[in-house]
Amino acid sequence: MLPEYEVFAIKYGEHQRTASANFLGGDPHNGPMPMDYFVWLIRDASRVWVVDAGFDAEEARARGRKLIHPMRDAMKLMNVDVDAVRDLIVTHMHYDHVGNLAAYPNAVFHLQDREMEYATGRYMAHRCIAEAFNLRDVLQMVEQVYAGRVRFHDGDAEIAPGLTVHHVGGHTKGLQVVRVHTARGWVVLASDASHYYRNMEEGRPFPAVFNVGDMLEGHRRLEALADSHAHIVPGHDPQVLLRYPPPTPALAGKVAVLHVPPQQ
Repeated sequence: MLPEYEVFAIKYGEHQRTASANFLGGDPHNGPMPMDYFVWLIRDASRVWVVDAGFDAEEARARGRKLIHPMRDAMKLMNVDVDAVRDLIVTHMHYDHVGNLAAYPNAVFHLQDREMEYATGRYMAHRCIAEAFNLRDVLQMVEQVYAGRVRFHDGDAEIAPGLTVHHVGGHTKGLQVVRVHTARGWVVLASDASHYYRNMEEGRPFPAVFNVGDMLEGHRRLEALADSHAHIVPGHDPQVLLRYPPPTPALAGKVAVLHVPPQQ
């Protein structure tokens, strides 16, 4: 029998923007459509896994984003000591997902082969692609490779029983999503395979995209991996905190419980 994990989305930052910034080709209505920034926590009775590492205060200032909780504080919301984290799954290497590797001094980082090749290869010579990366973060990941702290995966891989990663690409060449077995079935953390519910539901990709076809096919892969559409959790949608309950009233608007059915 597979374990049933608890899964949480933890909001650490936000950005005020309009809908035209969130759809390839823009949006004719172009009303407010803010972006939330999340990391995710997976746990059972004996250990925890973290998905992604967010950005830091320096990066927030440089890019005009609002940092609400530095990573150590974000983890403290769920009583997690970052020094105790042994496994961190990196969905991809954009600045808002890999900006705090140093905050996890004892973790092994799980990454797709294709993402490291992408972040250090020929496509980074194109400014429009490279601008979503921070060279400092990429260099830190290379250092972790040489320190023996990166576990590379090629496609689908099991991190633990009932916890798997799956390459989908699209947004970046090596983007991976996370599939987690919970009490309500298989939940898929889409990360940037679908920033918002509307991206996948309307077939309208987010404009920061390496391969549009792979992103659209990735939406289909999300549906195949999850037990239902309601089991897919997008990577940046403020709706996540509205559809799912908080673990305690004090964490409303900060943390969402994803191993229970959505309330909407």
